[in-house]
Amino acid sequence: MAQYFAAKARQPDALVFFRMGDFYELFFEDAIKAAAALGIAQTFRGNHNGQPIPMAGVPVHAAEAYLAKLIRSGFKVAVCEQVESPAEAKKRGSKSIVRREVVRIVTPGTLTEDSLLDARGANRLAAVSVRAGAAAVASVELSTGEVDTLAVGRDGLASALAAMGASEILVPDRLFADEGFSAALKSVGGLVQPMASALAEPMAAETRVKRLYGVETLDGFGALSGAEVSALGLIAAHLEVTQAGRLPALRPPRRAGEADVMAIDPATRNSLEIERTTGGQREGSLLAAIDRTITAPGARLLAARLARPLIDPAAIDARLDAVAWLVKRRPLREKFRESLRASGDVARAISRLALGRGGPRDLAALRDGVKTGEVLCALAVGERRDALDPPPGEIEAALQALTPSNHAGLSAFLAALNEGLGPDLPAQARDGGYVAPGVRPELDQARALRDDSRRVIAALEAQLVAESGVPLKIRHNAVLGYFLESTAQKAEPLLKPPLNATFIHRQTMAGAVRFTTVELAELDARIAQAGERALAIEVEAFEAWREEACALAGALQAVAEALAGLDVYAALAEWAEEANAVRPVIDRSLAFEAEAARHPVVEAAVKRAGDAYTPNDCRLDAAGRNRADSCPRLAIVTGPNMAGKSTFLRQNALLAVLAQAGCFVPARSLKLGVVDRLFSRVGAGDDLARGRSTFMAEMVETAAILSQATPRSLVILDEIGRGTATYDGLAIDWACAEALHDTNRCRALFATHYHELAKLEDRLAHVGNLSLKAKEWNGDLIFLHEAVEGPADRSYGVQVAKLAGVPTPVVARAREVLERLEREAGDKAQLDDLPLFAATAPTPDPVSAAPVAKALADLDLDGMSPREAQEALYRLKGML
Repeated sequence: MAQYFAAKARQPDALVFFRMGDFYELFFEDAIKAAAALGIAQTFRGNHNGQPIPMAGVPVHAAEAYLAKLIRSGFKVAVCEQVESPAEAKKRGSKSIVRREVVRIVTPGTLTEDSLLDARGANRLAAVSVRAGAAAVASVELSTGEVDTLAVGRDGLASALAAMGASEILVPDRLFADEGFSAALKSVGGLVQPMASALAEPMAAETRVKRLYGVETLDGFGALSGAEVSALGLIAAHLEVTQAGRLPALRPPRRAGEADVMAIDPATRNSLEIERTTGGQREGSLLAAIDRTITAPGARLLAARLARPLIDPAAIDARLDAVAWLVKRRPLREKFRESLRASGDVARAISRLALGRGGPRDLAALRDGVKTGEVLCALAVGERRDALDPPPGEIEAALQALTPSNHAGLSAFLAALNEGLGPDLPAQARDGGYVAPGVRPELDQARALRDDSRRVIAALEAQLVAESGVPLKIRHNAVLGYFLESTAQKAEPLLKPPLNATFIHRQTMAGAVRFTTVELAELDARIAQAGERALAIEVEAFEAWREEACALAGALQAVAEALAGLDVYAALAEWAEEANAVRPVIDRSLAFEAEAARHPVVEAAVKRAGDAYTPNDCRLDAAGRNRADSCPRLAIVTGPNMAGKSTFLRQNALLAVLAQAGCFVPARSLKLGVVDRLFSRVGAGDDLARGRSTFMAEMVETAAILSQATPRSLVILDEIGRGTATYDGLAIDWACAEALHDTNRCRALFATHYHELAKLEDRLAHVGNLSLKAKEWNGDLIFLHEAVEGPADRSYGVQVAKLAGVPTPVVARAREVLERLEREAGDKAQLDDLPLFAATAPTPDPVSAAPVAKALADLDLDGMSPREAQEALYRLKGML
């Protein structure tokens, strides 16, 4: 208990898994919490201060499943292991107990075991820092060693965190005082872990990052900002604690700025169902619809690219070149994909080996990955010699990374693993049996002695049965070693003369009696020594291979990245051919011109049902060309419910995501001027936990769009203002449409049932009308799902109610009321006559007239060094 109290004192906020033989035990409050969360029995053992000690336990062999459940329930778990054997402990004294130490703290963002992870999904640990008004997000995928940093503005934190999809977010505790920041954290999900603000101080953070990477300076990582270093320092501090001093194999940080990737806020990401549906499932998302990857690393890379589409046309075209090259080479693509099936998850294997959690199967994953790289290079030899159409840059770079001769020591390492690893590999090195015969002569000798002795055991068992006339079995356990066992009834003669002189009684069980003999005891000792010797040699060989793998971590990570990249390009080419997708044209214009475009998820569902999907065109241009070009800046979309307005809106937003992620798009053609920010206000949902009604949540998201959209942004809005009174909703829609057209000046699709908004086409220079067609036929409503120019004449709400199964008397009454309202509408004042909708001069924003006050309000006083504070004063004085 003294050992337990010491471990608990070091990790008071974690459940302590305390190793005792074949079980992890939990005590006191930990036991009560774990028993409730895991549904296991909670008992008592011993006393402390006169009170029984609550206790619960889980078997070591099944611990990972219980760990996964606790982590999903929001717990941290400190694993306190036995770090020596009982035999080693007895050398210090007969009553010494084995030493135990906390070897690891398991948190959602630090998982590395395959059984605890989604093989096709990333598991990121993120950290946030704000220094002198600048913000940064850093993330690490501990299971693969990938590290990213992103410098953002404070208003871009939510989008950056949502793109990373972190399982755990480290935050300096002083930032929780900022309500806006707290709201951003709540919107992205993931476990938020408060950290002492001192850990984010620049000097201390820099020291920890240097220690993490084993370098003297960070200059080799580029010009990291103070906020980026602070965020990385939080991650380094967390890893030092949770990994108990073991250094993971991390790649250098990949830096990105806010201007490098498309910003997609959490609400937009959720409504477009890019990686997950609104219900949280992968199936039904855009990712699931296009994912044809063969390998788990390829699936993770595809998800990462969809989550963070690029903005640079040259970088996007480089990805599209790779996909196009493989689209044209179907036989080579099929061979690539077949070969990739043999590759292991190299990135996660090397990470586990570096952290001391790997096993022989991880070495096999490295071997298989490098061998697969050699096969892919051999397949592409002919194509690489084609001077007229050589592999594009992305493909060639991957093939170079997969060539072992380009990495010093990799070929020799592959040869050693090919020769040294046996065919049947256990999960853990301590299980033995993984070194191939003939590699280590001393191992072969120890194995021969061990295996021959086992044959002797079988012969001895037959001999003793014959001599005694009693049915006996020789068995083995860790406590008694080898022993003879018989049932209680049959064992009676062995307890009496003359057999009791040969058979020495060891143990009586409920239904069995156990014995030994002098000969069996001697044989037991010989077998144990031979087995222990063989296992020691195998563990020594494993450690040598593990150390060599860690020394080659950089080369192996490059192999892993290249394999994943080729898998993604081949998969996207496969999907492009399957879905009849085309290469988009990406430039720096402000155009969006889609011809015969289709929604990839809905189209797949429609095809499964045996129906045809109706493609649609969409043309927008934020540059504000004349309406004669049929290319407005803002399109008002009207039409009946169920006609497909929301699908049409989402379809065009997803085309932008696909194109800028480097994918082909389901359309006849697409010309896209890169989108810097994507906004979607589609669907109704409340936020009761934060006291927001459906309408309030809708208005908060609309406010974010109007304050952040730029001329390069793409906005889709679906029926905002429907949650309030008719004229209130119409007024809000009208004002928002004017703001998008005149102030934000961005490409926008605005779906509405307020047909009065169609008049904006005559009032504003760059507004157009689109409608989704429907026809009445014999009293029924037929949806054509076709987008055409011009406004809809009506919404057909009563007909949709009929289709939905509303009782016939209610539908009939609704028709009567509708007809009366439409007759009376002619007596009301026309919309054009209402002063509310007359053109008004924009009201100046009083805050924008005081940039000094705004700059002062944005200063992070607690996060500034004296020098940063002085520089801020000079900047404010200059502005004044």
